[in-house]
Amino acid sequence: MGFEIRQATPDDAPAACSLLRRSIEHGCAADHAERPEILQTWLGNKTPQNVASWFGSPTNHAVVAQAQVHGVIELIGLALVNQAGRLALCYVDPAWLRHGVGSALLDAIETQARAWNISKLHMHSPASASPFFERLGYVNSGKDRACFGLECDFLWKPVDATAPPARRRFCNCSQ
Repeated sequence: MGFEIRQATPDDAPAACSLLRRSIEHGCAADHAERPEILQTWLGNKTPQNVASWFGSPTNHAVVAQAQVHGVIELIGLALVNQAGRLALCYVDPAWLRHGVGSALLDAIETQARAWNISKLHMHSPASASPFFERLGYVNSGKDRACFGLECDFLWKPVDATAPPARRRFCNCSQ
């Protein structure tokens, strides 16, 4: 099954919101362990109105993956980076995991980051997703708490072709 990556628009917000919620509820179940206090906080800002504003902001760049599913074009993944280099969203429909969707989304995001002259991307990742990002060159710098209360991994990656290879620390010390 094929898919395509394109820039997101505010019109994608309802489908993207549904995808985010499905991905968090089901794909990230190991991370939130169905704890209502974590899950509801994580989902709290995932509304069509908020997603539309994120996609419409000139300081963000969002991409979606879409595929034909049973004769209908559906969103199967999305990613968003801001001009500060924060990878704020990277979610794939659980049915499409391990089909190259996440890698293609990140490739598009990293291309935009280079166009904005961003040298490093950074993010908070649930523990279950961190190995995926690490396979793609992101460095796990340890645990941090996300704004919705979940303990996450802080990951980063140099995306500028002139940047030195990724190391576990931001400084140049040898520890």
